[in-house]
Amino acid sequence: MQGGLFPRKRIIVDSKQSLVTGFLERAPRPVLNSYAVLFSFSTYFCMYAFRKPFVAGTYEGFTFLDTQIELKTALVISQIAGYGLAKFLGIKFCSEMTRQRRAAVLCLLIVAAELSLMLFAVVPQSLKLAAIFLNGLPLGMVWGLVVWYLEGRRTSELLLAGLSCSFIVSSGVVKDVGRSLLAGDSFRLYFLVIPNPFAQVPEFWMPCVTGLLFLLPFLLSVWMLDKLPEPTLEDREERSARDPMGAAQRTDFLRRFLPGMLLLLVTYFFVTAFRDFRDNYMVEVFDQLDYPYELNKDIITRSEMQVAFGVILSLGLLYRFRDNRHGLIGVFSVMIIGLAMLGGSTLLLQQGVLSGFWWMTLVGLGSYLAYVPFSSVLFDRLLATTRTVGTAVFAIYVADTIGYVGSIAVQVFRDVVTSDTSRLDFMCQFSYFMSVFGTVAMVLACIYFVGKTKAAPPAEPCAADGS
Repeated sequence: MQGGLFPRKRIIVDSKQSLVTGFLERAPRPVLNSYAVLFSFSTYFCMYAFRKPFVAGTYEGFTFLDTQIELKTALVISQIAGYGLAKFLGIKFCSEMTRQRRAAVLCLLIVAAELSLMLFAVVPQSLKLAAIFLNGLPLGMVWGLVVWYLEGRRTSELLLAGLSCSFIVSSGVVKDVGRSLLAGDSFRLYFLVIPNPFAQVPEFWMPCVTGLLFLLPFLLSVWMLDKLPEPTLEDREERSARDPMGAAQRTDFLRRFLPGMLLLLVTYFFVTAFRDFRDNYMVEVFDQLDYPYELNKDIITRSEMQVAFGVILSLGLLYRFRDNRHGLIGVFSVMIIGLAMLGGSTLLLQQGVLSGFWWMTLVGLGSYLAYVPFSSVLFDRLLATTRTVGTAVFAIYVADTIGYVGSIAVQVFRDVVTSDTSRLDFMCQFSYFMSVFGTVAMVLACIYFVGKTKAAPPAEPCAADGS
């Protein structure tokens, strides 16, 4: 029987498969999907405990080398520079990564990130930028290695939607955990209250301590994720083969889709900048919206839980599009709606219709609806509709390389050119710009790529050996 609940023959990469992998090979598809979402989510959720806790601090009174640039801005930029460089290196590194090495490399990357947070705590202030730069380098590789486990499946939209929600939720959680460590409070995470084993942690030690809390869960999650079977033959036939891409294949991909990729990359330049600005300065913006920490200890977690629910619902619905061309149009539609939400919600805030909490939640939802597809379902569908053999990880890392340049540029622009503007006012102005420019650019990109799918050749039969 060919029904959706029954397993299909899967491609086995290693004959020495584990008992867990063998069980998942034979399990009904909902079981396999739930397993994949659970452990990819937990892997990337824990990764954020090594990336984002330092932004829970404000580092007030410190500036970068006696310039107008605040120390926190300099730290954010330094980490993004390392993270962005990793994305550039990941175009080759992650695109060529073999299945057998993924888990070990993931563990080594996260250990390196934790050691850099320890350096951040102990080195003099003049070297803290270098330490946080080194922290960003290994972390920039993690996303691509996790996506490798999920892409190229008929249920990739569901799996990648679940994975994408991990960094939305965890970004809020680790900030609230970091603020609790600074204050010596219990951890208040939505409806959970967890005892805090630490007294007040100094601001520069807080990121390292946060990482230590999540190290063991990360290692366990990677071990479980690595048991996931490879895509089935039917997956490969419907979504095209997902194989490592050499330099020639990567160059051919960019040449083939250059006009559309330019539209996507310019848009992503600003989408990433907006998403990062909101994410890195939520503490300050909530304060400016009159939500002090003492009265709103879990407000970031509550906001991001709402955002995550909206994102996973929106992207999960894309799974209903079995036709890849319609699915690609659906992805672009979600992104355009998200961009339109930025300007609309900001207008409602300024007219007094929305509260500050719901404005932050809605601009978060809008920015993530535009941002998340770039790092998940957009390129997966694009490869499937154009019948391009390769990996979505390559296109994701090209986009991320450009996106984090945008993030750095916008933060420097705010501190140097518009330093007299509060972060709240800057974010409102940025919302209007993104709503207009982003919507126009994404409509044009949608028209271009949908036109390309009409001319896509039929899929070629997949080899049974998975090569």
